[in-house]
Amino acid sequence: MKFGIIVVLALFISAFAAHFLLSDPGYVIINFRGYMVEMSVPVLIGLAVLLLFGIWLIRKIYLAPRRLGEAAGRYRSARSGQKLTRGMIAVAEGDFARGEKMLARAASGSDSPLFNYLQAARAAHLQGHDERRDEWLRLAYEQTPEAANAVLLTQAEFQLDRGQNELALATLRRLDENSRDHAHALALIGRLYFKLEDWDSLSELLPRLKKNSQLKAETLDTWQIRVHQEALRNAADSEAVAEVWKGVSRAHRSNTALLDAYYRGLMRAGEHDRVEKELGSLLKSNWRGPLVELFGLVEATDSSKQLKRAEGWLKNHGDDPDLLLAAARLCLRNELWGKARSYLETVISIRPTPDAYQVYGALLNEMGEADAAATAYREGLGMVAAGPLTAIPHMDADKG
Repeated sequence: MKFGIIVVLALFISAFAAHFLLSDPGYVIINFRGYMVEMSVPVLIGLAVLLLFGIWLIRKIYLAPRRLGEAAGRYRSARSGQKLTRGMIAVAEGDFARGEKMLARAASGSDSPLFNYLQAARAAHLQGHDERRDEWLRLAYEQTPEAANAVLLTQAEFQLDRGQNELALATLRRLDENSRDHAHALALIGRLYFKLEDWDSLSELLPRLKKNSQLKAETLDTWQIRVHQEALRNAADSEAVAEVWKGVSRAHRSNTALLDAYYRGLMRAGEHDRVEKELGSLLKSNWRGPLVELFGLVEATDSSKQLKRAEGWLKNHGDDPDLLLAAARLCLRNELWGKARSYLETVISIRPTPDAYQVYGALLNEMGEADAAATAYREGLGMVAAGPLTAIPHMDADKG
C-alpha cells in the first residue's frame, strides 16, 4: 500500500516535470579552469541521479560483508535459541540425555553460553553423571570467568543434593575466599555446619551470618541456642560452665533448653546444692515442665528438704506428671518405696513415658517384684521401639 502510493506520486511528479522540461529543456554551462561543459537541465538531473545511485551502490557493497556477518550471527543466535528452548523442554519432560546434548550443541552458537552450560550440567547431574556435570561447569567458568560465583554456587548445590557435604563445604569455602560475605554462600555454609554438627565452626560463623545472611532471625536464634547448648554440655567444670553462660545473651537466658543444659552442666561439676536452690527459686515464679523433671535429678545434700519442697508444689500442681515423676525420684532417694510407687503409678496413668517406666521398673526390682519390673521395662522399651515388644516366655529346664 505504502509502496503503491510512492510509485503513483513519483509518476505524477515525473510527468509534471517532463511537461515543463520538454517544453523548455533549459541550458546549463559549467566553466571550470578553462574547461567548458554545456548540457541541458534534464541531462544534468540525470547525471546527478546517476551519481547519487553510484554512491548508494558503493556504500551497499562496502557494508555488505558486515551485514552478511550480522545476519549470519542473528541466524545462528536464533537457531541456538531454538535449540536451547527445545533442550530445556526435553529436560523438563525428563529426557535428560537428549536435553543435555541439545543444550551443549546450542552453547557454541549462543551469545551467552553460560546458561547453556549450567543447564547441561543440571541435566548431567540428574542422570547421575557427576564427571560430565563438572566438565560442563568448568566450561561455564572458562567461557564466563566473571560468573565464577554462580558456577561455584551451582556446583555446591549439586554436591549437596548428592549428599557430598564435605565437597560442598570445600566449594563454598572457595567461594567465600573469592567473594567475602556472600550472603547465600554464608547461609549454605551455616546449614552445612549445623548438619555436620560442627559447632565450633558454626560459632565462629554466626557473627558474620547475623550481619550478612539472608536467613530468618528464628533460624539464627535456633543455631545460636544449639551452639550454647553444646558448649555447656562440653564444659569441663563449673568455671567453664560460668564462662559459657556469660556469653549467652539476656534474651536467650530464659530459653528452657539452655537453662536445662546450664543446670546439668553445674550438676556434672558437683554443684547440686546450688542448682537445687536456683531451680527452686526459678520454678516458684516460672513453672516449666522440663525443669521440674530436672529438679528430681538434683542430688542435693539435704534430700529430705528437697522432697518437702517438691511435695509443697503438689498443692498447686498435683496433676503435673513432671512434678510427680520428680517427687517419685526424690522418694526413692529417701527410701520411701510406697510413696514413690504411688507417685509413679499416677504418672503412668496420666502420661506414660519411657523414663517413668524405667524408674518404676527399678523400684519394683528393689521391692522384689521381678516379673512386674520386667513388664514395666518392656512397656517402656515398647514406647521407643519400632513395634510392641512381646514377652519372652519362661524356659522350662525340663524341656531343654
